[in-house]
Amino acid sequence: MLSHDQIWGAIDALADRYKMTPSGLAKRAGLDATTFNRSKRVGADGRERWPSTESLAKILVATGASLDEFMSLVANMGRRAVRQRTIPIIGFAQAGTGGFFDDAGLPQGPGWDEVAFPDVVDDRVYALEINGDSMMPLYRDGDTIIVSPLAPVRRGDRVVVRTVDGEVMAKELKRKTLKTVELASLNPDHPDRVLPLSEVSFIARVIWASQ
Repeated sequence: MLSHDQIWGAIDALADRYKMTPSGLAKRAGLDATTFNRSKRVGADGRERWPSTESLAKILVATGASLDEFMSLVANMGRRAVRQRTIPIIGFAQAGTGGFFDDAGLPQGPGWDEVAFPDVVDDRVYALEINGDSMMPLYRDGDTIIVSPLAPVRRGDRVVVRTVDGEVMAKELKRKTLKTVELASLNPDHPDRVLPLSEVSFIARVIWASQ
């Protein structure tokens, strides 16, 4: 079975073989230069995005590579160990207590554990382990979500919000103004929230979830 990492890794390897960056390969193939950017490989909701068959066909034409050549690169990606690094992790309930975050919403202090995760560009990401069923059906007890405190946040993004009083919640961002933040609940049994911006400690985007 082909994996998401294998396909994207093979595209990167094909670009390197023909002395191009992934962006250069996209342009050579007549595609938008950002088509193969790493930021395009995972959606804002954390779901994997796959290159289209049309894009793959175009890069084969652009490089003169055969399908067999590309598939050999895919196979090579499958034999390689996925590069990983450790990122900090705490339980979702712990995140509401003091001492775990600085003023910018970045992890701090000795109370964090570590978990292995495939290498990502953002070196400030951290993980939260979901406790309980308040975020069902999207996030279940024991799921891990990867949070990026520095990623831009837009309407419709799934976010982790921490209030100045220490309440931590995972919601969907409906609207943010100069005075308030409107949040949609992920669980229909829990109400939506409207918080004064002055009561929000930080908002961080969820970029991945183990489900």
